[in-house]
Amino acid sequence: MAQGARPVRPKQQRLNPAATLAGAASGGKTNGKSGHPAFKNVPRKGPAAVTPATAVDWIAGARLRTLPLAIAPVLLGTGAAIVAAGPGVYHPVRALLALAVALLLQIGVNYANDYSDGIRGTDAFRVGPARLTGGGVANPRTVLRVALVFFGLAAVAGLTLVILTQYWWLLLVGVVALLAAWFYTGGRKPYGYLGLGELFVFVFFGLVATAGTTYVQVGDFTTESVLGGVAMGLIACAVLMVNNLRDIVPDKAAGKRTLAVRIGRTASRVVFCVFLLLPFVIAGLFSLVYPLGIFTFFVLLLALPACLITVTATSARELLLALKLTSLAALAYGLLLGLAFAF
Repeated sequence: MAQGARPVRPKQQRLNPAATLAGAASGGKTNGKSGHPAFKNVPRKGPAAVTPATAVDWIAGARLRTLPLAIAPVLLGTGAAIVAAGPGVYHPVRALLALAVALLLQIGVNYANDYSDGIRGTDAFRVGPARLTGGGVANPRTVLRVALVFFGLAAVAGLTLVILTQYWWLLLVGVVALLAAWFYTGGRKPYGYLGLGELFVFVFFGLVATAGTTYVQVGDFTTESVLGGVAMGLIACAVLMVNNLRDIVPDKAAGKRTLAVRIGRTASRVVFCVFLLLPFVIAGLFSLVYPLGIFTFFVLLLALPACLITVTATSARELLLALKLTSLAALAYGLLLGLAFAF
């Protein structure tokens, strides 16, 4: 290599997805503690053999398209808090701390999933852009440390919020949330591999995030915050469902039994549409009390195309578009319904 020349970074998975999936289809034998098929002809180069990950790699690893799922429930929960607190009463510091907790926890989950899926061997079956760990872009220990840093920052923001509000029992909620975030794909028996991922996102990215945001601001759970949390949880489930529908073949090969893998393609498409459209029934009910709630139905301009694409999709690229539309729908729903509550 010429002096001063920069090493070329691989842009895709170091593992050969086609060869890996072909081996899985032919009944490859398990090897090692992970329990996943390993194939002699598939090259395996560890992260130590590559150059350090760049800032672009780390930003990609944060999976920015998932962040609307963290922002939307805080917006909706804050709107519900304004209703409960009364005209002119705001708690911007508490709302910002709740947003920090949600965002930091989401990013931490994304890096933790990258680490756990990578060392487990699940990402060896991916077809598409490389993950940090599974693609050999970054050292697994480094990815784990970054995940723990974001979990730690989320804990600090949460502790600050608890001290500010004096609602000490919320410490237990925070601990449970951190444990749930880690064991989604981490540990010996991750529940995300058992088809329980939708339950996790419904509870924590729906009910806890939305109603919790309201509670830390006004000290109470309200009808708006709880039903709004149900709506946000359903949309979060839709995001996870279309993502897992896109990955149904590699997940099967990797032994990852997501809900999409368990119920199959046809049922997954139907369930996705139910998850995504039911929140508009809730929005319709709120529109009877909050006239501005009717504007939430503009989000159907994103939701209906996402449903149509998901039902008719024949490629992963189409499902990726549906995923992006669904994430944007989550953000728009939380913003518009939250504003309807606030004003």
